[in-house]
Amino acid sequence: MRGGEMRWACHFILLYEIICYLAGGISMKIDRLIGIITLLLRNDKVTAPELAERFEVSRRTISRDIDVICRAGIPLITEQGYGGGIRIAEGYKLDKTVFTKEELRAVFEGLKGIDSVSRTSAALSLMEKLSLEPEDSVLSEGMILIDLASHYEESLKEKIGIIKHAVSSRHTVNFLYYYSRGEEYREIEPYLLVFRWSSWYVYGYCRKRKDFRMFKLNRLWELKETGNSFLMRNAGKTEADFQDYFRQDAVKLRAVFEKEAKYRLVEEYGAGCYTEDEQGRLIFEWDFVNYDNMKQWILSFGSQAMVIEPRCLADDLVSELKKNLNRYTGT
Repeated sequence: MRGGEMRWACHFILLYEIICYLAGGISMKIDRLIGIITLLLRNDKVTAPELAERFEVSRRTISRDIDVICRAGIPLITEQGYGGGIRIAEGYKLDKTVFTKEELRAVFEGLKGIDSVSRTSAALSLMEKLSLEPEDSVLSEGMILIDLASHYEESLKEKIGIIKHAVSSRHTVNFLYYYSRGEEYREIEPYLLVFRWSSWYVYGYCRKRKDFRMFKLNRLWELKETGNSFLMRNAGKTEADFQDYFRQDAVKLRAVFEKEAKYRLVEEYGAGCYTEDEQGRLIFEWDFVNYDNMKQWILSFGSQAMVIEPRCLADDLVSELKKNLNRYTGT
């Protein structure tokens, strides 16, 4: 069980124990009550037979447990018939005292970052549930501002909204994708939105390539949710795997930069990304995940950079420079 859920569950179980004590004492298994609350927190709806099977008790026992949880202060709704079940009442106000001020502040700082690329406000929704006002010190004393949007803010919000809905609905999406060899339409089974290195990506199974791929959101347009359902595949990816994904086609660059380029190297790759030779020039080594991006990056330095390796990159730069020279001289 997650820490926040445990504290919330234990808070209400404590209320229950006080009620039981005042009522003369009723014997209940606390761990089962915590388990029921946790399942209700993690699922929109759970049926009594599912709870009875899960905790290996009778449905009558589950009914008594539900009654106790309600009396402890958590409003549960029981719906009968097909599609029915047990759920926590909509609009229920959480007790903010189960979180520390630092925990609440961290939650809101993170939610505001997500809100920067969303058409709805998760932070505002949580504020309502916690009965907080905008001037509350928890909100007004925030020390971090996170903005995950980009220059294409409106289109980015729309893309993220479509992909989030498609992921939850298990529907494929199709789009026109631009890459180094041109552009083409793709249809994928979306699994995850990824924010890494200042860019948004969607990770999914590409039906054309018949494999999992990562697609940069700023390169995909005409995005649509198809309505075509798909069955979950074993994506087999962890956070470490995604780090490897960005390095799987890495190309090592070794280059010499003039000292005038130091500020850019430090800004983009950190103060320890280079060493200095006897002439004060900067020796830079780095693994780039995309050859074309590496080439364009080096070209942006003009005469301030000289490639040592890979040799093919040096040859390509010479060719690019000759083309540009011909364009400007008309030869």
